[in-house]
Amino acid sequence: MPAASAYHVPVMTEEALRLLEPERGGVFVDGTLGGGGHAAAILERGPEAELIGFDRDPEAIEAARERLEGVAPGRFRLFRSGFEEGLEAAGLEGVAVQGVLLDLGISSHQIDEDARGFTFRRGAPLDMRMGEGAETAADLLNSLAEEELADIFYHYGEERRARRLARLVVERRKESPFANSDDLLEVIDRALGPRTEAQDRARLFQALRIAVNDELAALDEALPRFRDALAPGGVLAVMAYHSLEDRRVKTAFREWSASCVCPPKLPVCRCRGKPLGTTLTRSPLRPSDAEVARNPRSRSARLRGWRKA
Repeated sequence: MPAASAYHVPVMTEEALRLLEPERGGVFVDGTLGGGGHAAAILERGPEAELIGFDRDPEAIEAARERLEGVAPGRFRLFRSGFEEGLEAAGLEGVAVQGVLLDLGISSHQIDEDARGFTFRRGAPLDMRMGEGAETAADLLNSLAEEELADIFYHYGEERRARRLARLVVERRKESPFANSDDLLEVIDRALGPRTEAQDRARLFQALRIAVNDELAALDEALPRFRDALAPGGVLAVMAYHSLEDRRVKTAFREWSASCVCPPKLPVCRCRGKPLGTTLTRSPLRPSDAEVARNPRSRSARLRGWRKA
């Protein structure tokens, strides 16, 4: 089993391999390369497997390339792309793949490198971009209307005091623009009060990250694309780290596994009339206690699998 790299500690690797079964050989896709830990495990477990990998982050691509060259030279191709556009970037339209893995978490390297701005440690810039070119978290805080900010904090951060927080953000930026984590932490603490905990701050920083990278829209776009790209019997495995992502995956897999998706009052079935495949995980798989002890960041991971008919 590949060890953790300096870039990222892969989560629930053995559970993902059991779902994907790379021993079958064929083309497998890692849509969220990170440091290449899961990709290396797929190639090691499947000596006849080939791997196509995507990531928005150029640093992740280079870390994964270096790692995979030592594991399976010549059996992988890597592309700088978001997973929602990865199939096109790799020229895989029409190619049936045996398995797809999406690990929707951010890498340990991204969290630990303050300059990337994914952390709420003091003094970190409010960036949060997975790649380049998008607006930063600071840009959103300094430009969005109060109502738009409230929507981000409420829908992505599930924060009941979202309107108060948005109002205080708008008031604060009139004095000076948001630039680093200290600016946002100050407003969060004022809005949520003296009992604000680290998990509250993490949840609201995560909400901004989701908005910066348009993560939920990307997931909604990617899931049916990867479903359609699977060969018969192919598996889509998705690892989510918060309820907003996991709910989307659960809903998609449930719908694809149903025989009928017509509205309840329709007297005659007019849809496909048969399931597109089978959900492999009745409930999401969770990391073991031993894994959480080794890697506390894995504790919120939820892994679901689906097999195409």
